[in-house]
Amino acid sequence: MTLRFSLRNLSLGLAAASLLSLAAPDRAAAEAQLLIEASTGKVLHAENATYPWYPASVTKLMTAYTTLRAIRDKKVAFNTLLTVSKNAAAQQPTKMGFKVGTTLTIDNALKMLMVKSANDMAVAIAEGVGGSLEGFADMMNANARRLGMSQSNFVNPNGLPAENHVSSARDLGILARALIREFPEHDSYWHISSIRYGSRVYRNYNSLIDRYPGADGMKTGFICASGYNVVASATRNGRRLIAVILGAYSGAVRAQKAAALMERGFNSGGLSWLTPSLGTVDALAPVDAQPPNLRDEMCGGHRRKPASEDNEEEEPNPDAAVAGGEAGSDGQAFMLSSLKPANGKFVLGPPVETSPPVVVYTGTPENPDAAAQPVSAAPKKKKGTKTAKITAEKPATGEKPAAADKPKTEKTAKPAAKPAKPKVSSVAQ
Repeated sequence: MTLRFSLRNLSLGLAAASLLSLAAPDRAAAEAQLLIEASTGKVLHAENATYPWYPASVTKLMTAYTTLRAIRDKKVAFNTLLTVSKNAAAQQPTKMGFKVGTTLTIDNALKMLMVKSANDMAVAIAEGVGGSLEGFADMMNANARRLGMSQSNFVNPNGLPAENHVSSARDLGILARALIREFPEHDSYWHISSIRYGSRVYRNYNSLIDRYPGADGMKTGFICASGYNVVASATRNGRRLIAVILGAYSGAVRAQKAAALMERGFNSGGLSWLTPSLGTVDALAPVDAQPPNLRDEMCGGHRRKPASEDNEEEEPNPDAAVAGGEAGSDGQAFMLSSLKPANGKFVLGPPVETSPPVVVYTGTPENPDAAAQPVSAAPKKKKGTKTAKITAEKPATGEKPAAADKPKTEKTAKPAAKPAKPKVSSVAQ
């Protein structure tokens, strides 16, 4: 009887273990999370962090890294002019919308890339720096191998759906550390709150910027197969953390989970020794598996407001989905109130504009085409009208702008008694 009971328990145990092993890919398909220290690479939290994942527009961090390395190697410069090709202009869905033949500097293209997540700018950069999309992808993959991003393979510079275009939370954490450590003088690219092109203001899709205390980066992304992704960073008391969230159910949930993860890391204080050591991010063992495809979950008709790859990013307002009762995959709304830390304050506060929009333009610094006008042609100036002065924004390179870098004045059709409020772009742009 005892032997029969033991064998029965053993059989049940093996069956349960088998079910758990089969369930592992399903759990991985739900979400991946990673929290690391930027300075040491120490892993503070990891959940499915080594499963392959579709990176979506977070890919643009590698596009920026590859471009900055090319600049450092003097292959190109921040003021090198890029030309919008027919291929670049055809990119969808999120883009600046410039006409074929438009020129702009790498500096301006990088700002548009990081804030607007402009897919046309990603292609313009790739063609200008790498000679072709294929050539630039080779440069991206060479950098990935050098950094130890063993789970990453890049096919394009913008993260739009492509076969074998994959990464992982582990690899994206390694990449974020490399950007912070290798290019500290260009750190401002990762936390620009908004850019101003002509009369339009485009706000950063990373809604942690100006909402989470100390937030200073880095990039969001979404395609149906990946879910809502973000690589975020924040600094408090000289300590910088990097959080990676892949596969969140919405842009609101993405921001809130990243904030909650970093809040946990900042508030651990002197108790971190109680948690078991997870080593460093580069030492995490990769999982050999296929990336989960979340298309049905993210873009299926069961959602009240299905996501779509034609609407790559959500409007940067993480409270919108919460206020509307957007439910997660478990049917429970992810409320801001659930993110209250021990001090009783909300993790994410209301948006606070800490700096004016960064002015971007096409053309050269000496002769900007659109320092104060939208994409359409500027109206001709009538006699007797005054000109509006536009102040050049300090470049994100950390260098002092030369006198020639100041944009010339733009012509206006009619003088205005009061400056008009800039329009805020919608994601459909």
